[in-house]
Amino acid sequence: MKKIPRWLPGAIISLVLIAAILKWVDLRAMAEAIRKADYHDLAVAFALSFLWMMVRARVWQTLLRHRVSYGNVLLTTGEGYLLNNFLPFRLGEVGRAFLITRKSTPSADSGERLPFGEVLPTIVIERVVDLGISAAILLASLPYVVGAKGAERIGYVVGGGVAIGLMALYALARSQRRTLDLFHRLSARWPALQKMGGGFLQAFLAGLGVLTEGWLFARFLCWMMLNWGMALVAYYLMMSAYFQQARPVWSLFGLGAAAFGGAIPSLPGAVGTFDGALAGALTLLTGDPSTALAVALTARLYNYLNSGLIGGLGLAREGETLGEIYRQILQLKGE
Repeated sequence: MKKIPRWLPGAIISLVLIAAILKWVDLRAMAEAIRKADYHDLAVAFALSFLWMMVRARVWQTLLRHRVSYGNVLLTTGEGYLLNNFLPFRLGEVGRAFLITRKSTPSADSGERLPFGEVLPTIVIERVVDLGISAAILLASLPYVVGAKGAERIGYVVGGGVAIGLMALYALARSQRRTLDLFHRLSARWPALQKMGGGFLQAFLAGLGVLTEGWLFARFLCWMMLNWGMALVAYYLMMSAYFQQARPVWSLFGLGAAAFGGAIPSLPGAVGTFDGALAGALTLLTGDPSTALAVALTARLYNYLNSGLIGGLGLAREGETLGEIYRQILQLKGE
């Protein structure tokens, strides 16, 4: 009950959007659109979803400086996305950081595994760059979209915020010693905080060090751009399966909108927000909300399919359950 104030706003947003969708969508027309869809295009898109997850694992492994085997990173990436589908507050991100620490290779210097505090910034960097790319593709599509007046301001605000965030993280990575010294001076009156927080901050700053390694960061960006390119192709295939007149620019607008919908506070799995954002974007383009929702639900299945199979395999191999991981995450957060 004490967590109600934290999850209630997201729940309200999701429920309001679900109610709006049900009001404006003809469910029979949506079912008919699903029946008439081009399942060849959908099959190719779903196959791409597994390739997408494999490349996303390579993105993260690059940020982790290859201190974890690719197989473990792939399974843990799937586990993280699976957890996000069922746990609130995007705890899947914390979950995959927690799980990957147990699979990392002990350091040759200290003999210790990759610290949780050093893994967490790699996920922060990944998500910040995701937001930047989603803002960029949304902006790129707006000149071709009718009726989206004013939306470009959102893209500029988000893009500017992402740029400022990356610069701030880079500044922290470049001034690790000064940041640690400042923390120790400010926390001198609280020895317990200094002892516990100092170790975590040091590991966190070490994780940000990837931003200062030019070649490593360039490889990360290349893998990230390939990952987003595959998502654009998959989304175009899903859209063309329902709309014969679909154009490649639709996938730019739809994927950009879906990415922002997934970032809005909501119920677990971005229920309502993801579907509403993608269906709304396609409704602007086509004027057909029922078929647009069919595409959004297909995209949701696309997301569940790869995370469910890869993440489920990872959990089964480790003998873990969603409930047990959730309890471990809460213990890690001190709740």
